[in-house]
Amino acid sequence: MAYPSRGSAYWRRRDVEAGGGTSGDFGDGSSLDPFDITSTKNAPVDRLKRWRQAALVLNASRRFRYTLDLKKDEENKQTLRKIRANVQALRAAHLFQAAGEHVNGTAKSPIPSKDFGISQDQLVLMTKDHNYSAFEEYGGVKQLSNLLKTNLEKGICGDDADLHARRNAFGSNTYPRKTGRSFWMFVWEAWQDLTLIILIIAAVASLVLGIKTEGIKEGWYDGVSIAFAVLLVIVVTAISDYRQSLQFQNLNEEKRNIHMEVVRGGRRVEVSIYDIVVGDIVPLNIGDQVPADGVLVSGHSLAIDESSMTGESKTVHKDSRHPFLMSGCKVADGSGTMLVTSVGINTEWGMLMASISEDTGEETPLQVRLNGVATFIGIVGLTVAVAVLIVLLARYFTGHTKNSEGSPQFKAGKTSVSKAVDGAIKIFTIAVTIVVVAVPEGLPLAVTLTLAYSMRKMMADKALVRRLSACETMGSATTICSDKTGTLTLNQMTVVEAYVGGEKMDSPNSSSQLPTTMVSLLTESIAQNTNGSVFSPEGGEDVEVSGSPTEKAILRWGLKLGMNFEATRLESSIIHVFPFNSEKKRGGVALKLMDSEVHVHWKGAAEIVLSSCTRYIDLNDQVAALDEIKMMLFKKAIEDMAASSLRCVAIAYRTYDLKDIPTDEEQLTEWALPEDELILLAVVGLKDPCRPCVKDAVRLCQKSGVKVRMVTGDNLQTAKAIALECGILGSDADATEPNLIEGKAFRALSAFEREETAEKISVMGRSSPNDKLLLVQALKKRGHVVAVTGDGTNDAPALHEADIGLAMGIQGTEVAKESSDIIILDDNFASVVKVVRWGRSIYANIQKFIQFQLTVNVAALVINVVAAVSSGNVPLNAVQLLWVNLIMDTLGALALATEPPTDHLMHRPPVGRREPLITNIMWRNLLIQAVYQVCVLLVLNFRGRSLLNLKSDSSDANKVKNTLIFNAFVLCQVSDIL
Repeated sequence: MAYPSRGSAYWRRRDVEAGGGTSGDFGDGSSLDPFDITSTKNAPVDRLKRWRQAALVLNASRRFRYTLDLKKDEENKQTLRKIRANVQALRAAHLFQAAGEHVNGTAKSPIPSKDFGISQDQLVLMTKDHNYSAFEEYGGVKQLSNLLKTNLEKGICGDDADLHARRNAFGSNTYPRKTGRSFWMFVWEAWQDLTLIILIIAAVASLVLGIKTEGIKEGWYDGVSIAFAVLLVIVVTAISDYRQSLQFQNLNEEKRNIHMEVVRGGRRVEVSIYDIVVGDIVPLNIGDQVPADGVLVSGHSLAIDESSMTGESKTVHKDSRHPFLMSGCKVADGSGTMLVTSVGINTEWGMLMASISEDTGEETPLQVRLNGVATFIGIVGLTVAVAVLIVLLARYFTGHTKNSEGSPQFKAGKTSVSKAVDGAIKIFTIAVTIVVVAVPEGLPLAVTLTLAYSMRKMMADKALVRRLSACETMGSATTICSDKTGTLTLNQMTVVEAYVGGEKMDSPNSSSQLPTTMVSLLTESIAQNTNGSVFSPEGGEDVEVSGSPTEKAILRWGLKLGMNFEATRLESSIIHVFPFNSEKKRGGVALKLMDSEVHVHWKGAAEIVLSSCTRYIDLNDQVAALDEIKMMLFKKAIEDMAASSLRCVAIAYRTYDLKDIPTDEEQLTEWALPEDELILLAVVGLKDPCRPCVKDAVRLCQKSGVKVRMVTGDNLQTAKAIALECGILGSDADATEPNLIEGKAFRALSAFEREETAEKISVMGRSSPNDKLLLVQALKKRGHVVAVTGDGTNDAPALHEADIGLAMGIQGTEVAKESSDIIILDDNFASVVKVVRWGRSIYANIQKFIQFQLTVNVAALVINVVAAVSSGNVPLNAVQLLWVNLIMDTLGALALATEPPTDHLMHRPPVGRREPLITNIMWRNLLIQAVYQVCVLLVLNFRGRSLLNLKSDSSDANKVKNTLIFNAFVLCQVSDIL
């Protein structure tokens, strides 16, 4: 009978995880095994408490160091609520006081600072209190910028002297953070292990009794050697843990270091959020984080999500009447520019961040499962230790335990109390030491060690890990839903084809064949309907173009047509903006010209904008009807360009009557730009070449059982051409539905049909962010472990829903990054594949460590139990067992958990999330190695004297034999680890 393969849909449906629901992920109390958690992403607190309570732990402070501190997390939430409440109360009090001063005429005039016309305290009070009356008294944003020596168009000067003066006057955009724990704190935590404390007490008692009975010359050996071994374990453990802590601190610093664009000296420059100063002009777009407190300079449909500050999940629209912006909030919609007025600790965000402990840890599914394994092994070890203790004590006090001369160590009524107590302490010490070895405290921490190592190495591979669990989950990924632009392609767009005036331009970069009115309208549309900018340095240097890759390509095309960016923008004023929308696939702007004429310009996906056009401008500068023949010509042009893997963008406009435009600011905000009866100006094709290494990366994924699916907002034909070039589609024969599907066709299916179709999809074109979310949900219900790439704000739901959300580091918005688990710093698909390798490596390394540790445990426990029962003595004493523990918990973990990934890992299928940690092959290897070691050690224990020709009556014979057993045992572990 043929069984279904592991990668089949049937096998995945057998997985409880195939349910795809949240409760299925965490086992909301229905799972009997508290350690059976396959996903810790948004896990319920009760579920996390259950496995902590079930774990057998000897040193809780060390074992749970890198897991989520549930108590501290709740304390942070309470602190945030208190601070928010206090801020609201203070704001209300200040506003009440300011109103009273205004009525009584006692309001204080601004007291200028040394270098600027306004002081830090005045700015902080105005911004924190959202004091609009103070804002008006200072002269609004224009006069405020003069007081701060800022040009609203060109920003600050930005040289070193200017930046230094601003930091001195208003502070820097940093806030005090709680310092990391010192090395001595880690020593103290390592000391908290219950068994180590017992061993130290036993060592002191052994030392005192040894000196009393044998004298200081001979009696100090046992006690001091145990104490030294314990101290060595503590120091090595602390050093290992401290180094891990430093790695996590460095990675957390990277996460916080956001880079943003500011306007300085007339040009847009990218700076770290920590380098932003008061007076900076900051452009804001959808998905950006507000980097500091400030006021709005200009904005279009700007909506801010202030939930991180107020705790209320609603967006707040900003305009000239509500100009205040708070640091740490996100831009939910629209665009605008802000003037920074307060930074760092002078902002509410800075106060919040300085008041809470940020890093409360996070557990991973593998960590939880290993705690379950450690608990099981620990219970077995504890049982064995108790059994050994009972047997040894019984043999000792019944006179069956012999010394080196062969006489009983204890004789009732003859042996002194101190000697009897000393003998009992030694037996107790051995039992406690067996517990130290048997309870593998270092097993769950091995995950942390390998994750810390992997995260550091992944940074070099251009992947910044935000959630630890994502590292290991990537090893189980069965499918990757990837964006096209910038991930599979280079994101270096250029206009290579253009249809203007109803005909294809011979040279798309020359305006010689175009009429003047056409050029004027095109340059007006390109210059005004954009989020990008053009900076022309003095001295004839090359112009600098900024913005998204699509915006930059069209702006460069406009420059080649003769556009003067600054002059063109001054010829008209913006009335209203409809920012580019990934649902509608277009963006628009309404302009008022010098003669009060109104132009409404649109730009977006070619076939969508074309469908709204009824006319076009021909090469004779005449507006002509867009009849069926011309419509078919443009559609054919779009199809041909798309088939050549070009992104097609259409530019259109229409006139509008000024009196029909709302004059009230609130009504204008709600006004919908007219998008019918448009006049087509141009259709352009943008080339964005595939990344050179992407085809090999896709092939490697396919070989390793990971299906790559392209999900793009581009035209279906463009997506098909790129997919063929990348190897996602094998041939034209594969490019049929449902392998190739449009977003609207997919979303029109029923839930069951979507699940069936999702399995087959390789390319989805003209998809919206909601289509991507539906695809992720359908694939998860089919049992897939889904990784998703995204860069836009609207990708956040899909990134959050996916098992692994991968945000783009260059083009990604802050909202997308915060919803993600891993940030791909170079936006390259090849880096995504490297993350898959690292995920599989983590799992493989942990399995190696488990196999090694279990082999040591089995061998050490069996030899001691057999020897204790048969002779009343154990060949491996306390000091030797502590040395074994040192090898296992620290040095062994360091060696095995930090092995780099190999190509062989990508020749295996994905790791099943419910696949047993200890596979059949591991059990085979473990048992063979353990039986071999036990046999060698038992032969040496019972036949060691005769094999070494030792005299039975020699007092040192037993010591020599036991030394040989220990060395043989250590050498067996060396061969095992190799």
